[in-house]
Amino acid sequence: MIYSFAPASDPAQPLHVVPIEGLTEFLKNCDDAQRRWINASGFTPKLGKVLVVPGADGAPAMALVGYGNKAARKRLRFALSRARAALPEGTWQLQCDLKGRDLDEAALGWLLAGYQFDRYKDMPASKVRLQAPKGIDAARIEAIAAGEVLTRDLINTPASDMGPSELEAACRRLAGEFDARLEVTKGKELLEENLPMIHAVGRASDGEPRLVDMRWGARGPKLTLIGKGVCFDTGGLNLKPGASMGLMKKDMGGAAAVLGLARMIMALELPLRLRVLIPAVENSVSAGAMRPGDVLLSRKGLSVEINNTDAEGRLVLADALALADEEKPDLILSMATLTGAARVAVGPDLAPFYATQKKMAKTLFKAGKKARDPLWQLPFWDPYEAVIEPAIADLDNAPKGGFAGSITAALFLRRFVTETPAYAHFDIFGWQPSPAPARPKGGVGQGARAILAALPKLLRL
Repeated sequence: MIYSFAPASDPAQPLHVVPIEGLTEFLKNCDDAQRRWINASGFTPKLGKVLVVPGADGAPAMALVGYGNKAARKRLRFALSRARAALPEGTWQLQCDLKGRDLDEAALGWLLAGYQFDRYKDMPASKVRLQAPKGIDAARIEAIAAGEVLTRDLINTPASDMGPSELEAACRRLAGEFDARLEVTKGKELLEENLPMIHAVGRASDGEPRLVDMRWGARGPKLTLIGKGVCFDTGGLNLKPGASMGLMKKDMGGAAAVLGLARMIMALELPLRLRVLIPAVENSVSAGAMRPGDVLLSRKGLSVEINNTDAEGRLVLADALALADEEKPDLILSMATLTGAARVAVGPDLAPFYATQKKMAKTLFKAGKKARDPLWQLPFWDPYEAVIEPAIADLDNAPKGGFAGSITAALFLRRFVTETPAYAHFDIFGWQPSPAPARPKGGVGQGARAILAALPKLLRL
């Protein structure tokens, strides 16, 4: 498996990590032939730069990967993973002074650098392997990588093969792998079970809307994860222009991130009771589509005026949040590719989040730095509450004005969590717009590693 480390018993060549300030000292420990080769190559240990050094027989004897300087490392995550594509096939052993989060980042980056979405195209698997560096929890790193791979695969799959039924099937496979319990409410059953907004958003599609409810674990605190599963978003009757519709296969990125996180939690056997809620729908156009100006009654009893059918994600999340809140878990987390405003505010790399408790927000932010999964807190800004209150209903799904779109969406969601004190919402992008170390262009997880790192403190595990 390309997302696991090579066995420690495999013969391996050394891969030396060399910072700019450490090259002179490193050369002192090389033999004359190695020193001449390195000097003749003009190698400078810029961040991620690789040099293979041959032995007497001409075969690779070792390799160097530059670690740059502190300033360079601040600007580029997972830079050492560049070595994977530059090295000849074989097994390598990391030689470095890295510790803690830096070593974890190097190890995880290596595994993720091997990611390929090969469902529709034959791609040769990487034959460059790395032994688990000493000082890491290899099983944990592999579990995190597997969760991230699941997230990427789900996002990258087009809606032709990832509609509501296929997303349900992915949940069933995950539940089966970890002996989790799963229930699905779909079609008209949603109305019978008082999940009317999930039904309203998805009713225009041939793929029936549904709510997937997965449970795992028999002891410990209760954690409920909710992921927006809009498998494709045309915008409904407020149809998106073509340029805006091109990436809408990723509008189930919140569901994909939640399922990746759930996989990590279950693989690591964290002592908690996990519930995962995925409202899986397609926002399509037909005679049965919801209309601008419609008023929907939510599970919570709040009425919602539909002023733009393209603001559908908060509607399906709202019913799922209301259902989760009735159980009063210790923590509710929602993840969604919810607003373009979030991207304007922080760009594609940062995942903005909202938290109802200051201590929780600090814990999440610090965990994001530790896990190299950066987060940025935005506020539940109470003075904007009036913006989401229209004239004829309790709430407006698309308030006018164009300002603070991510904040007003988060405030909308908060209205549906009234019984659970600890709630956080993540407005993620779920897409890597251009290739970066360990992150090829395409679907990408955001926030899951940070949440995983924060859970021990958040839930006192």
